[in-house]
Amino acid sequence: MNQSQDLSHQAGQKMGQAQEKTSQMADMARETAQSAMDSIQQAGQQMQAKAQGATDAIKDTMGMNK
Repeated sequence: MNQSQDLSHQAGQKMGQAQEKTSQMADMARETAQSAMDSIQQAGQQMQAKAQGATDAIKDTMGMNK
């Protein structure tokens, strides 16, 4: 290989490595975002359950539960 071909080959390798690293980082970002969404959904469900429990307690206190 002459110097030009060698440099071209090295550039191609570096570009492929950069694309792979970018893909890995994008995957990590997607996983982090999904985890955050799952946590938020779980927190929302817990808040809803607590609110329902408070509502039921008030209804029991007021004699509104049948």
